[in-house]
Amino acid sequence: MSRQMRLVSLSLATGILLMLIKFVAYFITGSNAIFSDAAESIVNVVASGFAYYSIYLASQPKDQNHPYGHGKVEFFSVFVEGGMIFIAGSVILIKSIYNIFFPESVSNVEEGIYLILATSFINLGVGFYLMKRGKALRSLTIEADGKHLQVDAISSFGLIAGLLIMKFTNQAWIDIALSMCLGSFILFNGYKLLRKSISGLMDESDTEIVQEVVDVLNKNRQENWIDVHNLRVQRYGQEMHIDCHLTLPKYYTLTKVHDVISEFDQVLNANLESKTEFFIHADPCMPECCHYCHVENCPIRSEDFRKEIEWNVDNVTKNVKHFG
Repeated sequence: MSRQMRLVSLSLATGILLMLIKFVAYFITGSNAIFSDAAESIVNVVASGFAYYSIYLASQPKDQNHPYGHGKVEFFSVFVEGGMIFIAGSVILIKSIYNIFFPESVSNVEEGIYLILATSFINLGVGFYLMKRGKALRSLTIEADGKHLQVDAISSFGLIAGLLIMKFTNQAWIDIALSMCLGSFILFNGYKLLRKSISGLMDESDTEIVQEVVDVLNKNRQENWIDVHNLRVQRYGQEMHIDCHLTLPKYYTLTKVHDVISEFDQVLNANLESKTEFFIHADPCMPECCHYCHVENCPIRSEDFRKEIEWNVDNVTKNVKHFG
Protein backbone atom coordinates (compact mmCIF):
# COMPACT_ATOMS: atom_id res chain seq x y z
CA MET A 1 0.00 0.00 0.00
CA SER A 2 1.38 3.43 -0.99
CA ARG A 3 2.02 6.24 1.49
CA GLN A 4 -0.96 8.18 0.12
CA MET A 5 -3.27 5.18 0.53
CA ARG A 6 -2.12 4.65 4.11
CA LEU A 7 -2.75 8.30 4.94
CA VAL A 8 -6.23 8.37 3.46
CA SER A 9 -7.01 5.07 5.24
CA LEU A 10 -6.07 6.78 8.51
CA SER A 11 -8.42 9.65 7.65
CA LEU A 12 -11.26 7.25 6.82
CA ALA A 13 -10.87 5.22 10.02
CA THR A 14 -10.67 8.40 12.12
CA GLY A 15 -13.75 9.83 10.43
CA ILE A 16 -15.87 6.73 11.11
CA LEU A 17 -14.87 6.60 14.78
CA LEU A 18 -15.50 10.30 15.40
CA MET A 19 -18.81 10.26 13.53
CA LEU A 20 -20.10 7.53 15.85
CA ILE A 21 -18.93 9.44 18.95
CA LYS A 22 -20.59 12.67 17.80
CA PHE A 23 -23.91 10.99 17.09
CA VAL A 24 -23.80 9.41 20.54
CA ALA A 25 -23.29 12.93 21.91
CA TYR A 26 -26.27 14.18 19.88
CA PHE A 27 -28.61 11.38 21.03
CA ILE A 28 -27.81 11.92 24.72
CA THR A 29 -28.14 15.72 24.54
CA GLY A 30 -30.59 16.47 21.72
CA SER A 31 -28.46 19.54 20.94
CA ASN A 32 -29.03 21.13 17.55
CA ALA A 33 -25.44 22.42 17.55
CA ILE A 34 -24.01 18.94 18.26
CA PHE A 35 -26.18 17.56 15.45
CA SER A 36 -24.51 20.11 13.15
CA ASP A 37 -21.10 18.78 14.12
CA ALA A 38 -22.22 15.17 13.70
CA ALA A 39 -23.75 15.86 10.28
CA GLU A 40 -20.44 17.22 9.02
CA SER A 41 -18.76 14.00 10.18
CA ILE A 42 -20.88 12.06 7.70
CA VAL A 43 -19.33 14.23 5.01
CA ASN A 44 -15.86 13.46 6.37
CA VAL A 45 -16.45 9.72 6.04
CA VAL A 46 -17.94 9.83 2.54
CA ALA A 47 -15.28 12.28 1.32
CA SER A 48 -12.46 10.14 2.73
CA GLY A 49 -13.93 7.11 0.99
CA PHE A 50 -13.95 8.94 -2.33
CA ALA A 51 -10.44 10.26 -1.62
CA TYR A 52 -9.27 6.66 -1.13
CA TYR A 53 -10.52 5.75 -4.60
CA SER A 54 -9.12 8.91 -6.21
CA ILE A 55 -5.66 8.27 -4.72
CA TYR A 56 -5.78 4.74 -6.11
CA LEU A 57 -6.84 5.98 -9.56
CA ALA A 58 -4.27 8.80 -9.59
CA SER A 59 -1.48 6.27 -8.95
CA GLN A 60 -2.30 4.30 -12.10
CA PRO A 61 0.23 4.65 -14.94
CA LYS A 62 -0.40 6.61 -18.12
CA ASP A 63 -2.20 4.79 -20.90
CA GLN A 64 -3.35 5.45 -24.44
CA ASN A 65 -6.57 7.10 -23.30
CA HIS A 66 -4.89 9.11 -20.52
CA PRO A 67 -1.52 10.30 -21.89
CA TYR A 68 -1.09 12.72 -18.97
CA GLY A 69 -1.96 10.08 -16.38
CA HIS A 70 -4.92 10.03 -14.00
CA GLY A 71 -3.75 12.67 -11.51
CA LYS A 72 -6.49 15.19 -12.27
CA VAL A 73 -8.99 12.96 -10.51
CA GLU A 74 -7.64 14.56 -7.31
CA PHE A 75 -9.22 17.87 -8.33
CA PHE A 76 -12.52 16.06 -8.85
CA SER A 77 -12.12 14.45 -5.42
CA VAL A 78 -11.66 17.87 -3.83
CA PHE A 79 -14.70 19.11 -5.79
CA VAL A 80 -16.83 16.28 -4.38
CA GLU A 81 -15.57 16.93 -0.85
CA GLY A 82 -16.16 20.67 -1.16
CA GLY A 83 -19.62 20.09 -2.61
CA MET A 84 -20.58 17.75 0.22
CA ILE A 85 -19.31 20.23 2.83
CA PHE A 86 -21.34 22.96 1.11
CA ILE A 87 -24.48 20.78 1.18
CA ALA A 88 -23.88 19.86 4.84
CA GLY A 89 -23.59 23.53 5.77
CA SER A 90 -26.83 24.27 3.92
CA VAL A 91 -28.68 21.45 5.71
CA ILE A 92 -27.39 22.63 9.09
CA LEU A 93 -28.57 26.20 8.40
CA ILE A 94 -32.03 24.96 7.29
CA LYS A 95 -32.42 22.82 10.43
CA SER A 96 -31.30 25.74 12.60
CA ILE A 97 -33.93 28.02 11.08
CA TYR A 98 -36.54 25.27 11.53
CA ASN A 99 -35.67 24.97 15.23
CA ILE A 100 -36.21 28.69 15.74
CA PHE A 101 -39.91 28.04 15.18
CA PHE A 102 -39.99 24.49 16.54
CA PRO A 103 -37.40 24.36 19.34
CA GLU A 104 -36.15 21.08 20.86
CA SER A 105 -35.14 20.55 24.49
CA VAL A 106 -31.46 20.06 25.32
CA SER A 107 -30.16 17.86 28.17
CA ASN A 108 -26.96 16.17 29.45
CA VAL A 109 -24.88 19.04 28.05
CA GLU A 110 -21.82 18.25 30.19
CA GLU A 111 -21.55 14.67 28.89
CA GLY A 112 -21.89 15.92 25.33
CA ILE A 113 -19.11 18.46 25.88
CA TYR A 114 -16.67 15.76 27.02
CA LEU A 115 -17.37 13.63 23.96
CA ILE A 116 -17.04 16.54 21.51
CA LEU A 117 -13.83 17.68 23.23
CA ALA A 118 -12.27 14.25 22.71
CA THR A 119 -13.18 14.25 19.00
CA SER A 120 -11.79 17.79 18.60
CA PHE A 121 -8.30 16.88 19.79
CA ILE A 122 -8.23 13.74 17.64
CA ASN A 123 -9.38 15.69 14.56
CA LEU A 124 -6.85 18.47 15.16
CA GLY A 125 -3.93 16.04 15.49
CA VAL A 126 -4.83 13.83 12.52
CA GLY A 127 -5.69 16.87 10.39
CA PHE A 128 -2.33 18.53 11.10
CA TYR A 129 -0.49 15.31 10.26
CA LEU A 130 -2.40 14.82 6.98
CA MET A 131 -1.82 18.43 5.87
CA LYS A 132 1.89 18.17 6.60
CA ARG A 133 2.26 14.88 4.72
CA GLY A 134 -0.03 16.03 1.89
CA LYS A 135 2.16 19.07 1.21
CA ALA A 136 5.32 16.95 1.35
CA LEU A 137 3.84 14.41 -1.08
CA ARG A 138 2.25 17.07 -3.30
CA SER A 139 -1.13 15.39 -2.86
CA LEU A 140 -4.00 17.85 -3.12
CA THR A 141 -6.49 15.20 -1.96
CA ILE A 142 -4.66 14.38 1.28
CA GLU A 143 -4.00 18.06 1.97
CA ALA A 144 -7.71 18.86 1.47
CA ASP A 145 -8.69 15.95 3.72
CA GLY A 146 -6.37 17.25 6.45
CA LYS A 147 -7.71 20.77 6.05
CA HIS A 148 -11.25 19.45 6.38
CA LEU A 149 -10.42 17.65 9.64
CA GLN A 150 -8.78 20.79 11.04
CA VAL A 151 -11.82 22.88 10.11
CA ASP A 152 -13.98 20.27 11.85
CA ALA A 153 -11.81 20.50 14.98
CA ILE A 154 -11.90 24.31 15.07
CA SER A 155 -15.68 24.37 14.64
CA SER A 156 -15.99 21.78 17.44
CA PHE A 157 -13.95 23.96 19.82
CA GLY A 158 -16.29 26.84 19.05
CA LEU A 159 -19.22 24.52 19.67
CA ILE A 160 -17.82 23.53 23.08
CA ALA A 161 -17.38 27.18 24.10
CA GLY A 162 -20.98 27.90 23.14
CA LEU A 163 -22.32 24.85 24.97
CA LEU A 164 -20.47 25.93 28.12
CA ILE A 165 -22.06 29.37 27.90
CA MET A 166 -25.47 27.77 27.38
CA LYS A 167 -24.94 25.45 30.37
CA PHE A 168 -24.12 28.29 32.76
CA THR A 169 -26.71 30.77 31.46
CA ASN A 170 -29.57 28.34 30.70
CA GLN A 171 -30.29 30.26 27.49
CA ALA A 172 -31.63 27.68 24.99
CA TRP A 173 -31.43 30.07 22.02
CA ILE A 174 -27.61 29.84 22.19
CA ASP A 175 -27.83 26.28 20.82
CA ILE A 176 -29.61 27.48 17.67
CA ALA A 177 -27.29 30.48 17.27
CA LEU A 178 -24.28 28.18 17.55
CA SER A 179 -25.70 25.84 14.93
CA MET A 180 -26.24 28.74 12.52
CA CYS A 181 -22.70 30.01 13.04
CA LEU A 182 -21.24 26.54 12.48
CA GLY A 183 -23.38 26.04 9.39
CA SER A 184 -22.15 29.33 7.90
CA PHE A 185 -18.52 28.47 8.75
CA ILE A 186 -18.85 25.03 7.13
CA LEU A 187 -20.57 26.56 4.09
CA PHE A 188 -17.70 29.03 3.58
CA ASN A 189 -15.04 26.31 3.80
CA GLY A 190 -16.98 24.17 1.33
CA TYR A 191 -16.97 27.11 -1.08
CA LYS A 192 -13.19 27.51 -0.75
CA LEU A 193 -12.59 23.83 -1.59
CA LEU A 194 -14.95 24.08 -4.57
CA ARG A 195 -13.08 27.16 -5.79
CA LYS A 196 -9.73 25.39 -5.50
CA SER A 197 -10.88 22.28 -7.33
CA ILE A 198 -12.53 24.21 -10.17
CA SER A 199 -9.36 26.27 -10.70
CA GLY A 200 -7.39 23.03 -11.01
CA LEU A 201 -9.88 21.43 -13.40
CA MET A 202 -9.81 24.61 -15.51
CA ASP A 203 -5.96 24.60 -15.52
CA GLU A 204 -5.80 27.95 -13.76
CA SER A 205 -2.20 29.03 -13.33
CA ASP A 206 -0.74 28.30 -9.90
CA THR A 207 1.53 31.27 -9.17
CA GLU A 208 3.32 29.49 -6.31
CA ILE A 209 4.37 26.57 -8.53
CA VAL A 210 5.43 28.89 -11.37
CA GLN A 211 7.50 30.90 -8.88
CA GLU A 212 9.16 27.69 -7.67
CA VAL A 213 10.11 26.80 -11.26
CA VAL A 214 11.42 30.33 -11.91
CA ASP A 215 13.55 30.19 -8.74
CA VAL A 216 15.14 26.92 -9.90
CA LEU A 217 15.83 28.39 -13.35
CA ASN A 218 17.51 31.50 -11.93
CA LYS A 219 19.60 29.48 -9.49
CA ASN A 220 20.84 27.05 -12.16
CA ARG A 221 20.93 29.38 -15.16
CA GLN A 222 23.38 28.40 -17.91
CA GLU A 223 25.01 30.91 -20.24
CA ASN A 224 23.45 29.33 -23.34
CA TRP A 225 19.95 29.52 -21.86
CA ILE A 226 19.51 32.91 -23.46
CA ASP A 227 15.83 33.30 -22.79
CA VAL A 228 12.88 31.34 -21.34
CA HIS A 229 9.33 32.39 -22.17
CA ASN A 230 5.78 31.09 -22.71
CA LEU A 231 6.22 28.98 -19.56
CA ARG A 232 3.10 27.02 -18.57
CA VAL A 233 2.82 24.68 -15.61
CA GLN A 234 0.06 22.15 -15.01
CA ARG A 235 -0.35 19.72 -12.12
CA TYR A 236 -1.58 16.17 -12.61
CA GLY A 237 -1.78 14.70 -9.11
CA GLN A 238 1.80 14.40 -7.84
CA GLU A 239 3.29 15.07 -11.27
CA MET A 240 3.80 18.36 -13.11
CA HIS A 241 3.81 19.10 -16.81
CA ILE A 242 5.80 22.10 -18.07
CA ASP A 243 5.70 23.71 -21.52
CA CYS A 244 8.13 26.50 -22.40
CA HIS A 245 10.18 28.09 -25.14
CA LEU A 246 13.96 28.09 -24.64
CA THR A 247 16.04 30.48 -26.74
CA LEU A 248 19.42 29.03 -27.78
CA PRO A 249 22.24 30.23 -30.08
CA LYS A 250 20.97 29.80 -33.62
CA TYR A 251 24.23 28.28 -34.87
CA TYR A 252 23.82 25.20 -32.63
CA THR A 253 23.44 21.85 -34.41
CA LEU A 254 20.34 19.76 -33.84
CA THR A 255 22.41 17.39 -31.69
CA LYS A 256 23.67 20.28 -29.56
CA VAL A 257 20.13 21.62 -29.13
CA HIS A 258 18.97 18.17 -28.01
CA ASP A 259 21.79 17.96 -25.46
CA VAL A 260 21.02 21.40 -23.98
CA ILE A 261 17.30 20.64 -23.72
CA SER A 262 18.08 17.33 -21.99
CA GLU A 263 20.30 19.18 -19.51
CA PHE A 264 17.54 21.74 -18.94
CA ASP A 265 15.13 18.89 -18.20
CA GLN A 266 17.57 17.15 -15.83
CA VAL A 267 18.35 20.33 -13.88
CA LEU A 268 14.69 21.09 -13.20
CA ASN A 269 13.77 17.51 -12.34
CA ALA A 270 16.70 17.35 -9.91
CA ASN A 271 15.60 20.51 -8.11
CA LEU A 272 11.80 20.34 -8.15
CA GLU A 273 9.99 18.24 -5.57
CA SER A 274 7.53 16.82 -8.12
CA LYS A 275 8.30 14.49 -10.99
CA THR A 276 8.09 16.71 -14.06
CA GLU A 277 7.44 16.07 -17.75
CA PHE A 278 8.65 18.71 -20.24
CA PHE A 279 7.69 19.85 -23.71
CA ILE A 280 10.38 22.37 -24.66
CA HIS A 281 10.28 24.33 -27.89
CA ALA A 282 13.74 25.56 -28.95
CA ASP A 283 13.85 29.10 -30.38
CA PRO A 284 16.84 30.47 -32.32
CA CYS A 285 18.37 33.66 -30.97
CA MET A 286 17.98 36.99 -32.79
CA PRO A 287 20.24 40.07 -32.98
CA GLU A 288 17.94 41.77 -30.47
CA CYS A 289 18.98 39.14 -27.90
CA CYS A 290 22.69 40.02 -27.99
CA HIS A 291 22.59 42.77 -25.37
CA TYR A 292 21.48 40.33 -22.65
CA CYS A 293 23.13 37.13 -23.95
CA HIS A 294 25.89 35.61 -21.77
CA VAL A 295 27.44 33.34 -24.43
CA GLU A 296 31.17 34.02 -24.65
CA ASN A 297 33.08 34.01 -27.96
CA CYS A 298 29.86 34.03 -29.93
CA PRO A 299 30.68 34.06 -33.67
CA ILE A 300 27.53 35.98 -34.62
CA ARG A 301 27.30 38.55 -31.81
CA SER A 302 26.14 41.93 -33.13
CA GLU A 303 26.61 43.92 -29.90
CA ASP A 304 28.20 43.51 -26.48
CA PHE A 305 26.42 42.27 -23.38
CA ARG A 306 24.85 45.27 -21.64
CA LYS A 307 22.01 44.16 -19.43
CA GLU A 308 21.06 41.28 -17.11
CA ILE A 309 17.39 40.34 -17.40
CA GLU A 310 16.16 38.58 -14.27
CA TRP A 311 13.58 35.92 -14.97
CA ASN A 312 10.35 36.33 -13.03
CA VAL A 313 6.77 35.05 -13.10
CA ASP A 314 5.67 37.96 -15.26
CA ASN A 315 8.21 37.73 -18.08
CA VAL A 316 8.69 33.94 -18.34
CA THR A 317 4.95 33.32 -18.76
CA LYS A 318 4.54 35.76 -21.66
CA ASN A 319 4.81 34.43 -25.20
CA VAL A 320 7.49 36.88 -26.23
CA LYS A 321 11.31 37.04 -26.03
CA HIS A 322 12.76 39.37 -23.42
CA PHE A 323 13.91 42.22 -25.60
CA GLY A 324 13.51 44.78 -22.81
